[in-house]
Amino acid sequence: MEQQTLTRGLSARHIRFMALGSAIGTGLFYGSAAAIQMAGPAVLLAYLIGGAAVYMVMRALGEMAVHNPVAGSFGHYATSYLGPLAGVITGWTYAFEMIIVCLADVTAFGIYMSLWFPEVDRWVWVLSIIFFIGALNLCSVKVFGEMEFWLSIVKVGAIVAMIIGGVAIILFGFGSAEASGLHNLWSHGGFMPNGWGGVVASLAVVMFAFGGIEIIGISAGEAQDPQRTIPRAINAVPVRILLFYVLTLTVLMSIFPWPKIGSQGSPFVQIFESLGIPAAAHILNAVVISAAISAINSDIFGAGRMLYGMARQGQAPQSFAKLSANGVPWMTVLVMAAALLLGVVLNYLMPKDVFLLIASIATFATVWVWLMILLSQVAMRRQMSKVQAAELKFPVPFWPYAPLAAIGFMLFVIGVLGYFEDTRSALLVGMVWVALVVAGHFLWSRVLAPGVEAQAQRDAA
Repeated sequence: MEQQTLTRGLSARHIRFMALGSAIGTGLFYGSAAAIQMAGPAVLLAYLIGGAAVYMVMRALGEMAVHNPVAGSFGHYATSYLGPLAGVITGWTYAFEMIIVCLADVTAFGIYMSLWFPEVDRWVWVLSIIFFIGALNLCSVKVFGEMEFWLSIVKVGAIVAMIIGGVAIILFGFGSAEASGLHNLWSHGGFMPNGWGGVVASLAVVMFAFGGIEIIGISAGEAQDPQRTIPRAINAVPVRILLFYVLTLTVLMSIFPWPKIGSQGSPFVQIFESLGIPAAAHILNAVVISAAISAINSDIFGAGRMLYGMARQGQAPQSFAKLSANGVPWMTVLVMAAALLLGVVLNYLMPKDVFLLIASIATFATVWVWLMILLSQVAMRRQMSKVQAAELKFPVPFWPYAPLAAIGFMLFVIGVLGYFEDTRSALLVGMVWVALVVAGHFLWSRVLAPGVEAQAQRDAA
């Protein structure tokens, strides 16, 4: 028997740890080394500035989600406050973002498993994880929440262990061949060795690392008490950024001179090896595997719920709005899993180059979605009277200056992608994608949709 509405099966504990886990992924475990090489110790400024902008995005999303907790989240809000075209671009770009990130994560999963099973072709692992996560997402949303809860505990535990281990190295010099201490933040070319240009260049990597945190808003449609759980999860974002990124990287760069970070693989491996743990690579491998599974799980969930909400608004095929007896939009899960089969093909045809090919595109889609969230919130406020705005239960702080500053920052990051040669292709692919979505929307609304409606009327007659 098919359900008519999504099931509110996500508790405060589930949403809190979904929000926690969304801030920890490949962008931190591996991408942080690339950001450090671009900016040196001043990468901490990039994470602080980028984190402040992301927090404003989450507050804007939180204001709308608490005011109107619906399936489709920011895709629905863009349609309501900016118009149908903006909603279509936002929703489909988010789904595109999730597919691209998922392709990167399933590829990363295959790479991680190759450390333990080098004789097995990578595409075999990619295929197996797609089937596993697809089956998991067809279960009730509570099963999804429990999975995210335990995977997030593994990731958080790894971060805490690294911080404690790093502090021990600084205080007691365990296994460290070089002098450790805060002086390493300015002793090798200064705190900003590559100038502001290096900090700006690192923003592409930094913003990618924060991608996925908007799933907090997606979960509002299935939260048991969204007016209480969503604000709590969002208000914890600054603490997570300070703990997982700023504090972690401060400890890391205090132990090792920043030019050497990443020279021996992941920065986290360097920490554990410096503690004299011989199985450091294997410990980290288990952690990043859990991070990859968590990311794939969340991405399929988020994109599926977005497409479900768009189908409810007539912006996606109506089959996407069908729910299983468990209250899961099963067709969207199957479509996402099928899209990820492209990852199997790519890993079979070009196993060495596929990760960089896929990951370079995701930052544009992420920042674009954040920009649309901010614009939707501004448009919502402009449609409200002063009395209605005063009654908002989770209003954006420093209105209207903070949201406008965040909008300016997102436009700046998009400009950065086009300025640097290494990321210019990502911007071009993103703009082509937006153009295709606009063309598709025009074709559907002006050509196909009227024919479908006319056929439905003839059938009814």
